[in-house]
Amino acid sequence: MASQLKRPVTLSARDREELIRWTTTGVHSASSIMRARVLLALDTSVGEPDPKVVIADRLEVSGEMLRLVAKRFDETGGDVLATIGRKKRALPPVPSPVTGEVEARLIALACSAPPAGHARWSLRLLEKHVQLTEDIPNLDHSTIGRVLKKRNCVLT
Repeated sequence: MASQLKRPVTLSARDREELIRWTTTGVHSASSIMRARVLLALDTSVGEPDPKVVIADRLEVSGEMLRLVAKRFDETGGDVLATIGRKKRALPPVPSPVTGEVEARLIALACSAPPAGHARWSLRLLEKHVQLTEDIPNLDHSTIGRVLKKRNCVLT
């Protein structure tokens, strides 16, 4: 019976030994050990692998995980350690709207006199005034509080 894999995984003898050592010795994360076991199960160098359904049941993973590990092995050019390790994130998913200039303007606003009718600045009041200011991005009161706390600014 065919293995039904679009991306066959072919490991060298050295890679197989390394994966077996990875799964049986040392302290590694559970997810990397599971990906190593998936690679060993999908290996075509020692013979025809079992069908995906059988491998998934035996390893107690989904068929999707088998597909993703095989895809990652193909994308990394057959690098076993890159396949079983975590991907490094290049950049944060969303850049912070708070830059040094925004912090400075926010602190200057918090240190200024409160508007008429108010005895002191509150975080909610600062939030309303930040929304009215065009050169500061809209920030909610919790973000404003974190910025002021980080810079040891106390609202009085």
